[in-house]
Amino acid sequence: MAQDQPWDRQAVHDELDRAEADFRRLLAQATPASLARRTSGTKWTNEQLLFHMLFGYMIVRALLPLVAAFGRLPGGASRGYARLLDAATRPFDLVNYLGPCAAVHLYPPQRMSAKLGRVVAALHRSLDAATTEDLARGMYYPARWDPFFTGYMTLADLYRYPTRHYDFHRRQLTLTTRP
Repeated sequence: MAQDQPWDRQAVHDELDRAEADFRRLLAQATPASLARRTSGTKWTNEQLLFHMLFGYMIVRALLPLVAAFGRLPGGASRGYARLLDAATRPFDLVNYLGPCAAVHLYPPQRMSAKLGRVVAALHRSLDAATTEDLARGMYYPARWDPFFTGYMTLADLYRYPTRHYDFHRRQLTLTTRP
């Protein structure tokens, strides 16, 4: 992920807080009818897309230990892992689509909001604990899985990923009442 400007830890904290506040506001204002409405440009409903947006943050939290491990190994280790995952893009795409369809039955809006709060709090803690050396470590990723993954990303890049993913999908929501 190319960075337009020097990396700013506080800016990442601010991005996480902004997205969490927006997510909570969206869920608080949503009606059952607006949650059931189709989104723009996806096959999901608004509720399913909201879960997918939450899941982007959950994935980053899960990736943190992988970056810590692969970031200490020769690049070929994570490159091979990324190639293996890229080869599994078709099954991933299916799971990526069906996951939110099923997850909304386990994660109603109030539970989604609470989950994002816990995940963002954990990301804040881990970001605060990360050293400059940690943030510079990286690994190869399955770039075919997501437009916001690049072939190689540092831990600093990974912390920026979920909010970029969130902002992209935020534009696809159709929660507001149509005229």
